[in-house]
Amino acid sequence: MKLFTKEQLTKLLNNGSSANRGKDHKPVVKLFTPDAGCTWLLTEIDPEETDLAFGLCDLGLGFPELGYVSITELTTVRGRFGLPVERDLHFEGKYPISVYADAARQKERIVTEDQRLLQIIATATKKQ
Repeated sequence: MKLFTKEQLTKLLNNGSSANRGKDHKPVVKLFTPDAGCTWLLTEIDPEETDLAFGLCDLGLGFPELGYVSITELTTVRGRFGLPVERDLHFEGKYPISVYADAARQKERIVTEDQRLLQIIATATKKQ
């Protein structure tokens, strides 16, 4: 399975363009290891360094963080049963990556369920 569809790759590259850098993009794609606890929500790829993607990265150790990941490395990652990284075919990024990052810090893992994300948004709004 390819990590990205053509449409996703186009969106990732567009989000990574100099005109769109620094924006709080919605995740374009969710990648995961089916036989390990790793998950990546990617928002952009640098068009000048096309092997680097930016997003929320969770290696399953309880410390998800925003950062860059090598696409080449993602293609070589294998879980305990030797399965490669897969694309979540049903994922749709509905919120800016900052919302997913806040939820991940609170839950110590990437959260994609609407109910939990909406709770995080509501709590953050009350604090303001």
